Amino acid sequence: MNDLMSLLFETNAFQICKENEPFWLTSGTISPYYNNTHFLYGSPESAQELLDFIDIQLETVSKDSIPANLFEKVFTQYQKNAIYKIVIDSLKEFIEANTDLTSIDYISGGERRDWFFSILMAYFLKKPHITIYKDLSTVVSTYDFKETKTIEKLDNKRILHITDLINIVSSYVRAWIPAIESLGSKIITSIAVVDRMQGGSQTLKEHNIESFTLLQVDNILFKKAKELGIINENQLDMLNKYTENPDECMREFLIEHPEFLENALHSDNPKTVKRAKTCVEQNLYHL
Repeated sequence: MNDLMSLLFETNAFQICKENEPFWLTSGTISPYYNNTHFLYGSPESAQELLDFIDIQLETVSKDSIPANLFEKVFTQYQKNAIYKIVIDSLKEFIEANTDLTSIDYISGGERRDWFFSILMAYFLKKPHITIYKDLSTVVSTYDFKETKTIEKLDNKRILHITDLINIVSSYVRAWIPAIESLGSKIITSIAVVDRMQGGSQTLKEHNIESFTLLQVDNILFKKAKELGIINENQLDMLNKYTENPDECMREFLIEHPEFLENALHSDNPKTVKRAKTCVEQNLYHL
């Protein structure tokens, strides 16, 4: 597990902010760390290349052609990239150890980052794969992706959903769970590569979904970062406080560093400005 933690840092799949420079998130909140779990594909560059490939596929070919094309890409990467191979092999072993695969009929993955992991899991575990698109449409492939077809009904099947990351699992609630239920089946188990430990697993439990994660963003991970010399004691202290109470931790930071919000509002980066304005307009930290 320590090797996998090291890979999070090596690939920048887990990034910790510089001291007193938390990341702006889309929601208008700030965080001392940021997850790009799909970077475990080998590197930020190779992960972006696959995302670009997926985007082109979505624009140019039929939905039932995409899974096979993706399988070819990720299987090639698995064969040639040592980091990705370690992650996939570890994920497979983890699933085999924590899941009764005889109770699973299908593996599913949602557009787009889930596919970095779900497609090869279907192949190695020899389970047919349900590819879920953002518009809630679905296609089903044989485990080797030699055949794919669009489906509208799949009665009483038990699904294992593979995802790259869970935080508050909004994608599950908005898309993945409804998509599977509209077919007449149910996600019974979720396996995430990384869990931000922000209540997502509890929400899944409320939907009667058993949840497991390969890696957790917690004090153990932060301690590892300190041991590797990636962060200092002040950064470690902020990360631990953030874990205990994210909103209060970041509220205290903004009170102690008013220039941070002011600089963001006048940033040259439009995304930063938009997120800072959201923070102020919605008074997210009750300042």
